[in-house]
Amino acid sequence: MEDVLGDLADLYVDCRAAVPGDTYRRPGRRDFLNRVAADMRRPGFAMVIAESDGLMGCAFGFPVRGDGSWWLGFDGALPRSVGYVTVSGRAFAFGDILIRPHPQDGRLARRVQERLLADHQALLGATLVDGADHPALAALHSWGWRDVGELRRPLGTTTFRALVFPAEERTASRLEGLVTMSGGGGPGGP
Repeated sequence: MEDVLGDLADLYVDCRAAVPGDTYRRPGRRDFLNRVAADMRRPGFAMVIAESDGLMGCAFGFPVRGDGSWWLGFDGALPRSVGYVTVSGRAFAFGDILIRPHPQDGRLARRVQERLLADHQALLGATLVDGADHPALAALHSWGWRDVGELRRPLGTTTFRALVFPAEERTASRLEGLVTMSGGGGPGGP
């Protein structure tokens, strides 16, 4: 597993390289590994890895608890459909989606996202992105994510953009070639 985490950290660094003119300072390799380790302890943690000649991408996350605590700190009214899907237990939180830049990155991103949603029978993907991370927000928007508002954790200083990815009709052929890794899932929370 340590080799996989090292490869994932390399992918993170490659995917999150600084964009010329962008002043946002991304969390480093160690921060990424700490976040993955924390997410792996959450109930229902899962990861999908896409490989070709090497590691091309991955997505990981965990089911959102139906009590709505994942949305704590949302500014304003959460869209009714998002709240309904959350309460029904059919939302999945994406901790990260890493896709090595290439001409088909949008297609690969959609495949890994849909695989996690299908495996968890989720109707909606949800993620939080630092509002200052414009390259990550642009990538997510290009992959089909929709912005639903701002969120700030009660004790945090970062303002996040809350994004959702509605599940679509999936076919087995679009999900072939992806590997799903389930975590142990210890005590978790929002």
